[in-house]
Amino acid sequence: MRITHSLNSVLERWLPEQRLFLKSDKTTRFLRLRPATQFIALGGIALVFGWSIIASSILVIDAVSAGSSRDQARRSQTAFETRLTDLSAERDSRAAEAAAAQARFTVALDQVSRMQSQLLESEAHRRELETGLGAVQTSLQDAVKAQHQAAAQGQDPDAAPAMRTAELQAALDILSGELKQAASDRADAVQEAQDARRMAEAVTLERDQIVARNDKILAQLEDAVSVSVKPLDDMFRSVGMNPDEILRTVRRGYSGQGGPLNPIGYSSSGNAEITQGEAKAQEIMITLDQMNSYRIAVEKMPLAMPVQSTFRYSSPFGRRWGRSHEGIDMAAPVGTAIYATGEGTVIWAGWQRGYGNLVKIQHELGTETRYGHMSKIRVKVGQKVSRGSRIGDMGNTGRSTGSHLHYEVRVNGRAVDPMSFIKAAQNVF
Repeated sequence: MRITHSLNSVLERWLPEQRLFLKSDKTTRFLRLRPATQFIALGGIALVFGWSIIASSILVIDAVSAGSSRDQARRSQTAFETRLTDLSAERDSRAAEAAAAQARFTVALDQVSRMQSQLLESEAHRRELETGLGAVQTSLQDAVKAQHQAAAQGQDPDAAPAMRTAELQAALDILSGELKQAASDRADAVQEAQDARRMAEAVTLERDQIVARNDKILAQLEDAVSVSVKPLDDMFRSVGMNPDEILRTVRRGYSGQGGPLNPIGYSSSGNAEITQGEAKAQEIMITLDQMNSYRIAVEKMPLAMPVQSTFRYSSPFGRRWGRSHEGIDMAAPVGTAIYATGEGTVIWAGWQRGYGNLVKIQHELGTETRYGHMSKIRVKVGQKVSRGSRIGDMGNTGRSTGSHLHYEVRVNGRAVDPMSFIKAAQNVF
């Protein structure tokens, strides 16, 4: 009591004692507010006011940082897509260069083949001419011998064999000219064959370089798409969904094919490197198809925020007061807009025990979202809604202690933590 009295004496200089009179019809009473009591009341008010300022500052900083991180993730995704497009264009350009080099290589091989055929024909013609020349020389030698024999027997050597010798000499001259021409043609053919062989080697080297560059680009594309698919795969696993089952479901819904069919043409020339590159490109196309299927699934899933205004997380997912709390609570003033977190169909829009005014939205891939305690419902059963559509206003209906949104996410009928979807979307986008 002495300590209290001393404290009141010290505080009385700044907080003099006050009296609060309560008057009724018959009596009048008053409450005495001592300096210590006033000091405690002012201190409590100051603490509540300071806590409100700090909490509001934290919420504002979180909202600003979340917005900046989403913008940065969006810019990173745009830059990655641009880089992927550039790599695809470069790959197509290198593939076209490889095809052109292959065509030039085929033309060079055909030219070498023609040169070799000409060489064989020239060689055969030369052998024929040499054979004919040998026959003419033999005939000429026989004619000379006959002339010598006629001269030895006293006959006129220039009578009959003269004409024969002239004919053989003429034939010999013709064969000699043909032989010289064949030798010249053979030399030209050999030179052309060597030139064609060198050109074929240069084209082969160029083709190998193009194929190597093409393989490098394909490797970069393969790494890029693999790095892009892994976060999506991890995202689906983090929310308790099987990625393989999701891919099968998406492909069943997007499996249309058609168009005229043309016969496939096959090349007889060797192109093992091109075939290997095409196989790698096919693997990349399969991964891109997987990535596109994930993109379709992401568009169908509830990954957005149901409240876009300033709010406070007032209760998490899990055990609460001895019972299971199957959602998260987001507290904000009455009338705060509530939005659909994904594309789907409204299957419930009305009052339900415990939830108050409740909206249920059925999404694809077996997911369902619930929005409880709303003050006003703005959708009807059977209505199609898209991500970001306003479905109601925040309120305090049902089993509730204040204005907030109870948000649930269910996968195949089982309640899961909605924060896993929210965090997964932030990590990917």
